[in-house]
Amino acid sequence: MDESGFRAAVAAGTLASEAQHRALLQSIVDVARAIFGAKASSIFLLDEDTEELVFEAVSGEGEGDLIGMRMPASAGVAGWVVMTKQPLAIDDLANDPRHARNVAEQTGYVPNAIMAVPLLYEERALGVLSVLDPPEGTTFGIAEMDVLALFAAQAAIALDLLQRARRAHALLTDEESAASAVARVAAALDGRDDDAGRRLLAALEDVLRKD
Repeated sequence: MDESGFRAAVAAGTLASEAQHRALLQSIVDVARAIFGAKASSIFLLDEDTEELVFEAVSGEGEGDLIGMRMPASAGVAGWVVMTKQPLAIDDLANDPRHARNVAEQTGYVPNAIMAVPLLYEERALGVLSVLDPPEGTTFGIAEMDVLALFAAQAAIALDLLQRARRAHALLTDEESAASAVARVAAALDGRDDDAGRRLLAALEDVLRKD
């Protein structure tokens, strides 16, 4: 296999991996919305480079339209949750100063109530999981928050894996990246069965594991 073939194969693998992680995130918001009988549920990814929250998965209101939409990481309840790394439940958003109605209006849906928890992985805030508007006559309480936290733990793992897959794909498509250099070396060694080649491959594997 030549270098271009090697890189294409690995890139295809990372794209497949990304699709799997996105599917898992979607299943999490689908189940969360169903359990709470909520109008909507969503997962935001924190883009640290742009300081924005990005819709990664949406179930219910806005599903299919909001994926990829961005908002300032400091805005609204989701912004408050990701910045403070604290969960929050509000049953009357209209009277809460943390609610950014103008941001909600941009999504096409203005909720009355929200429950949101941070997605934490190794102390890092990766994003936010939220559910909006439970059935009429019900509220979000401590018990509901505990249940949502269980979903958040799984969502944080999936979000971390999604970010890793995207970084890997970005490296593999960068002609000057270290990953491309590794790909070139691996391609050059492909088919060799001598001691020197095996030692070099072992050394590369050791370096990558430490990284």
